[in-house]
Amino acid sequence: MELDRAAGILLHVTSLPGPFGVGDFGCGTRRLIDFLQQTGQSIWQILPLSPPLHGNSPYSSASAFAGNPLFITPDGLHASGWLTDSEYRALTAGSPSSPHCDYTAARRAKLVMLHQAFRRFLSEGADRSPEYHEFCQRSSYWLDDYALFAAACEVHGTDDWSTWAPELARRDPEALERLRKDHADSIAWTKFVQYVFDSQWREVWHQASAAGIRVFGDLPIFVAYGSSDVWAHQHLFCLDHAGKPTVVAGVPPDYFSRTGQLWGNPLYDWQAVKADNYRWWVERLKWAFQWHDVVRIDHFRAFEAYWEIPAGARTAVGGRWVPGPGREVFDVATAQIGPLNIVAEDLGMITPEVHALREALGMPGMRVLQFGFDSEDDTYHRPESYPHDCVAYTGTHDNSTIIGWYQQCPPTTKARVGRYLQQEPQSLPLHLKFASMLFRSQAGWAIVPMQDLLGLDDRARMNVPGRAEGNWTWRLVPEQLTEELSQQVRTLSCSHGRARCP
Repeated sequence: MELDRAAGILLHVTSLPGPFGVGDFGCGTRRLIDFLQQTGQSIWQILPLSPPLHGNSPYSSASAFAGNPLFITPDGLHASGWLTDSEYRALTAGSPSSPHCDYTAARRAKLVMLHQAFRRFLSEGADRSPEYHEFCQRSSYWLDDYALFAAACEVHGTDDWSTWAPELARRDPEALERLRKDHADSIAWTKFVQYVFDSQWREVWHQASAAGIRVFGDLPIFVAYGSSDVWAHQHLFCLDHAGKPTVVAGVPPDYFSRTGQLWGNPLYDWQAVKADNYRWWVERLKWAFQWHDVVRIDHFRAFEAYWEIPAGARTAVGGRWVPGPGREVFDVATAQIGPLNIVAEDLGMITPEVHALREALGMPGMRVLQFGFDSEDDTYHRPESYPHDCVAYTGTHDNSTIIGWYQQCPPTTKARVGRYLQQEPQSLPLHLKFASMLFRSQAGWAIVPMQDLLGLDDRARMNVPGRAEGNWTWRLVPEQLTEELSQQVRTLSCSHGRARCP
């Protein structure tokens, strides 16, 4: 994938402003696209669009393909006639000026809204429309299983499918047929929700494209155990006769954690995946490029080698490195899909073999400014070391904000950073000096989280890895997108050749 010289903003959909508790595909997206265009940004990076399984994390989902119903805007349903004026006016879900998501209020309001719209959708016969049938056909590889999975979760009250009735857990054809018959309304509702999500997101994507903005998505390498993906494709994962994982994913002990990280995702049986000609991965990538211009593959290093931990382990210490599938999965996907616009997340414990695989595939890697100043000698993540074929960040969704990071830096690190800050225009506020350092570099793409453009501290941090509660809640307040900020960001983009400016 070839990179032009461009700049962009990292801001997930949940963080968009709006009146319904959580950011969605309504007025907040239009406001953001206008801001991106005004400031000379040509990339909008988001996190996974998937429906969170637990804890509101977009990286743990009930489906690697489905969309999050909370992102559906009532505006679109009202415009389509599937919500009446009174139903639309009655919707409330938190304050539009709150800097925090209210997931509970959003779920409550949008569940009611979607059921109202679904009833009207059926009464109008829209389930027989060519558009709906085209979506169902285009999505059939994953949608049928996901709708069945959602219905079975509702019946059993859990997504731990190994505890379901045995015939459903092992996907006995007769049991699946009974589920389709007995819960047809629930299955149809799930398909309707995904149809609306797909329609609304494609409209947002079209608006972004018309404004010259590329949507940069995110693809977690692993999937959750309590997902339709594992239930529907059990033979592709390392499971025992009862359907439980035999080994799980994580990362080994390192500088940040003496016990490593135990993620718990089931691992792929790569021999079985290969025997199926990598079809699940090909379908997943194919679907990803129906929603995004570019995708980042999270934890790319696992394609070279991954950390395998015995199921039941309490920490990641007892794991081992196991060779991954290498480039073959991407070669097969390219042969069927065409060129793949993929950025490899290559942060963490990266070996020369991982870099060699990424380079052989022609995928840009990542550099993070915050990682560049811990040592005087290690300049890998320092701006002067960025190659053109990388995407550079002040920080990611897993890091402190740039101001939060700087506030916590020890004096020696601040001294190193200070030498670089002195090279930036002294008229700029501190947080935009960091952005200027990034924009000045040779990196093809320079992407700044919205919190860093605003100069917010760690109260606006998106995620603290390993912390179970309190993540994924920050929201942009509309008043923060000021004319002054717009002019400052545009000037930076233009002066460093990252925007087309007069």
